Amino acid sequence: MLDYPAAAESFRNDLRLKTLPVAANFLKEVAALPEKARRPSLMLHKRITICQAVTLARVYGWTMGLTREDLICVPAMIMFGLTPPVEQPATLARLFCEVGFAQDQEQALAEASSLNRWAAGEYPALLLQPLAKASATPDTILFYGNPAQVMRLAQAYAYALGERVPGHFGGKVECAEYLIAPCQTGKARVALPGMGDRIFSMTQDDELVFALPGGLLPELLNGLRAAGKNIGARYPITFYQNFQPEFPKYYQDLPGNWSCFKGGLIIDSKGISIKYRRKLRSNS
Repeated sequence: MLDYPAAAESFRNDLRLKTLPVAANFLKEVAALPEKARRPSLMLHKRITICQAVTLARVYGWTMGLTREDLICVPAMIMFGLTPPVEQPATLARLFCEVGFAQDQEQALAEASSLNRWAAGEYPALLLQPLAKASATPDTILFYGNPAQVMRLAQAYAYALGERVPGHFGGKVECAEYLIAPCQTGKARVALPGMGDRIFSMTQDDELVFALPGGLLPELLNGLRAAGKNIGARYPITFYQNFQPEFPKYYQDLPGNWSCFKGGLIIDSKGISIKYRRKLRSNS
């Protein structure tokens, strides 16, 4: 089995991640939740959102176990199959219309039908924990990062698998995009956290999610080490500094006849080193 603690540490070090990578597993039985898993309804005596549980895993380092009794976010419960049997796309589409996220039922249904989802009761429990604590192959792995960090993950994925990372953006019910979609499609996904992520789980304005099927973690790890190696690609991005700034004329005029500017090297517009020969305006 892959050394998950070492892999998690490698990603955190190479990408300077602010929060922990998260491993997610969809469970066929509630009893399969590990004893150490924290159930919000039992531990906090509250219902929470799935994105809140992700935050508790990636920020607090908690192992979270979720069932329908632990959740309060209706859209997520619909798409994760944690409600009584309902017509999932139609029910979600009606909600989109009622809250003003769709112009009409037809458009709402088209969008809702495009979302990845589990059938009612298909997976009655969801386990979320830091990747370093994973004891089996995760179904999905989440990396939260800024656009530059996610760019490096996309480069690693493209290097390892020879394909670009898809995205499927709608700004709502994004937990289905970053948790269910990679598991169902077998492909990575870049997700744009929605309003619930930002209101309830404190996801920051600069954060995106890179989500990966758990079985592809070794490829991503190797890809991150190799992608762009020949040109020193890494994070933080190294700024290019081999140039001479050009200041407005007021700054150029001020030195006057300072000796330190006489005969100094400057770089012309073509990048060629030339000798600097200042002519004082007063003598021109």
